[in-house]
Amino acid sequence: MFQPLAGKRVIETTQVLAGPYCTYQLALMGAEVIKIEKPGQGDWTRQGGSDADLEAAGLPLSFVTQNAGKKSVTLDLKTPQGLAVLKHLVQDSDIFVENFSPGTAARLGIGYEDLSAVNPRLIYASLSAYGQDGPIGHRPAYDHIIQGMVGIMHTTGTPETVPLKVGSPYVDYASGLMGAFAVLAALLERERTRKGQRVDVAMLDSAMLLMASLAVSTLATGKPPPPTGNEAFSGSPSSGTYKTNDGLLSLASNNQPQFARLCKAIGLERLLSDPRFAPGDPRKQNQAALREEFAAVFATKSADAWEAILDEARVPAVRVRRLDEALNEPQLAARGLMRPVALPSVDREVAIPTLGFKANGDVTAAQSPPPTLGQHTDEVLGALGLDVARLRVEGVV
Repeated sequence: MFQPLAGKRVIETTQVLAGPYCTYQLALMGAEVIKIEKPGQGDWTRQGGSDADLEAAGLPLSFVTQNAGKKSVTLDLKTPQGLAVLKHLVQDSDIFVENFSPGTAARLGIGYEDLSAVNPRLIYASLSAYGQDGPIGHRPAYDHIIQGMVGIMHTTGTPETVPLKVGSPYVDYASGLMGAFAVLAALLERERTRKGQRVDVAMLDSAMLLMASLAVSTLATGKPPPPTGNEAFSGSPSSGTYKTNDGLLSLASNNQPQFARLCKAIGLERLLSDPRFAPGDPRKQNQAALREEFAAVFATKSADAWEAILDEARVPAVRVRRLDEALNEPQLAARGLMRPVALPSVDREVAIPTLGFKANGDVTAAQSPPPTLGQHTDEVLGALGLDVARLRVEGVV
């Protein structure tokens, strides 16, 4: 199995989504991830959810999604004993990940300077809304706040519907992946320099980089991109989304060979000799007329039928699917992107994400279920030679 981080220990104090998703990637790659949680409460995502049994076990789906393969240790970091225990753990760890608001970790006594003094080879990763510096670096935020900040809402939808938020918390997930990327890069840099590293990941930066080409264009021209709805990003006159007789079809015909194959496949070969639709400016200038020709034809069959026809013609096209339909696609099953993990405390299985890429032809999935709150406190702290029973009586764990 692909386990490049086997033997590495990660201590995390993160909560909710971006931070836990970052450390989940590290756990999938073989790291021992110890999740520090507040006694009696834990990660905020342990509360709530629509499944009463999972909520009662402290394992709502919002927690399960990005916390499998980790160990849970409860520790009150606002007590001197809790702080001392954390530093003890850090001494023999490789990576520390936090997603407090900037300045909070330092006030708790677990900032970069505090922990690097304990372990000079430590990789210290901070994930925050706006970063550790800058005029608004101190502000907290969530996914939809960052979406509003970076302009993505003004590129989503049509002129009549903007601004619109992207449905999934994609900024959180992108920031988690960026965090894992940063940690892996920092580990390589530590090998090169023999020194610990500090990495600073901002949701703001991650979100803006997801729109890199739009940002570059806006800076170069001074003009923000207009909302384009379901049109193709390429702007090709022959690409976009069309109504069929039972749903929507998205297709891409971005070059002349694809355009020719498209026209032949849908019975509009005559358009290839029509001067209005010659490559380049004529086709762009007559885009509306071209779209009318396409729309009339696509309305005659189902989206599935057109998907099959265009696939045979080697024109990229797909029926627009709901999420439940996409999750049941044979291709997704073949990729192994979602794999079941057992939840012993509730006698259930839940399908959760795997690593997101295959390594050596294999899927890398979580090797253990998400932990119940404090499940590994005795194991982890006992291995340090600590009197866990006494710490529990004192309210430290």
